[in-house]
Amino acid sequence: MKKKQIIAIALVCFILISTGLVGLRSAMMMNQLREKSTESAQKNLEQVLGIVKEKTSLPTTDYVGQIDIVGTIQNSSQMSGAITGENQYNHSLYLDFIEQMEGDEKNKGIFLYVDSPGGTVYESDELYLRLMEYKEKTGRPIYAYFANQACSGAYYISMAADKIYANRNCWTGSIGVIISLMNYQKMLEKIGVSEIDITSGVNKTIGSGAHEMTEDQGKILQSLVDEAYEQFTAIVADGRKMDSETVKKLADGRIYSAQQAKDNKLIDEIMGLEEMKKAVAESVGSEDILFFQPAGDTQWMQIFGSLFGKGGIGDLFKTDSDIEAAREWLEQDESGVLMYYAR
Repeated sequence: MKKKQIIAIALVCFILISTGLVGLRSAMMMNQLREKSTESAQKNLEQVLGIVKEKTSLPTTDYVGQIDIVGTIQNSSQMSGAITGENQYNHSLYLDFIEQMEGDEKNKGIFLYVDSPGGTVYESDELYLRLMEYKEKTGRPIYAYFANQACSGAYYISMAADKIYANRNCWTGSIGVIISLMNYQKMLEKIGVSEIDITSGVNKTIGSGAHEMTEDQGKILQSLVDEAYEQFTAIVADGRKMDSETVKKLADGRIYSAQQAKDNKLIDEIMGLEEMKKAVAESVGSEDILFFQPAGDTQWMQIFGSLFGKGGIGDLFKTDSDIEAAREWLEQDESGVLMYYAR
């Protein structure tokens, strides 16, 4: 083989190898850039949708922290509320917000804006206890304002407030506990379907909609309701400075108007929201006090929820079968979970 041919072959090999290495390096760099870009985009999206647990930037001036107890009280996030468009309550955000306010000298108290039918026993009690801890550690006041409704678990949480104001058209009360279940055994029999459960005990299927509940199972669930009820009435008695027997006479699950609630000492004052804020401002000694909400409550959530929630464009592509629709109806609010909730 001639010398020139050898050199040419070597040169071609060198070019191919160099090109491959450059291409490989370029691909690696592109992948890195793509990963960084994706990571950055994902982080930005998560921040917008409230998925990332980030600290709220607190004001540099004196403020009262506002917590909106709106919608069903449950273990939810801003993300879930945005997707469904059904719930604005953000449990984890509010717990974090309270923790931040505890150590902030600019914080002068907490304002609970309440418009809720209640929710789960666990989350209602957890937020109540966290608010009470805040008061004990800081000595700062808590105020509650009842808008359209402040029932059951929402009323429970408000027992942490030093003073409760209500709109004159508000419904409140519904002091009590409920477990909601659905029995569809007869419907299954009609369509020739039966549920078979292999269990370790006779009460393992307690609450199943496919089986008739026994008397003993009913007593088991009733004992859970009774225990949660005793807890609720004790909280009200302590928060409203009433004896437990008086509270239990009021706590049969009924809803009260604002005036009825005031007459029964379940609230303190009836007034509009702006008037209430002026009263709070005077109480904390600053007429122009800032009412500050945590960062998770963004307009993005409202836009996202309106687009993809109920009544939004998502409904255009909904293709649920009749069976699926029936299943959703059966399961709606029938989870078997202890609830401080007004139906």
